[in-house]
Formats: sequence, C-alpha cells, structure tokens
Amino acid sequence: MAEVLLYTTTVCPFCIRAKALLSKKQATYREINLDNNPAMREEMIQKAGGKRTVPQIFINGRHVGGCDDLHELDKQGQLDRLLAG
Repeated sequence: MAEVLLYTTTVCPFCIRAKALLSKKQATYREINLDNNPAMREEMIQKAGGKRTVPQIFINGRHVGGCDDLHELDKQGQLDRLLAG
C-alpha cells in the first residue's frame, strides 16, 4: 500500500472531501493538521513547490496537489494505481 501524506486544516471542506475519497478507497494516510502544527506549514509550502492552500497531498513522496487534483486522478483511473504502489 502506498504512503499517503495530507497537510490539512480542521474546517477545510476540501480537506474533508479528500479524506473521504481516500477512506472510500480504503487507503491509509498520515494527516498533518496545520491548525495543531502551524510550524509545519513552511515544510508543506516547500514540499508543494510554493503552494500554500490545503490540502496538499503526497503519495509515495510525489506531490499530487490538492483535493481537485486527487479527484481528477480518480476520474482518470490513475488513483487506484498510485495507491497500490
């Protein structure tokens, strides 16, 4: 199973949607909530190539983007393959 990392905030509807899709796919993920870990925001920005919005999602160390990007990968049939790897 793939290593999935999400940077999120508590009330972000896009974060909730991304986690719901991953749960539907029965993927396990590690979540870093920036509300609880504000110092991690700078790490997220650097890893995400300057992107500041949440969620920022990484699968096996590869930055896949945000919620819309995750759903697009699923629509294209690529998400299952990434999650399997």
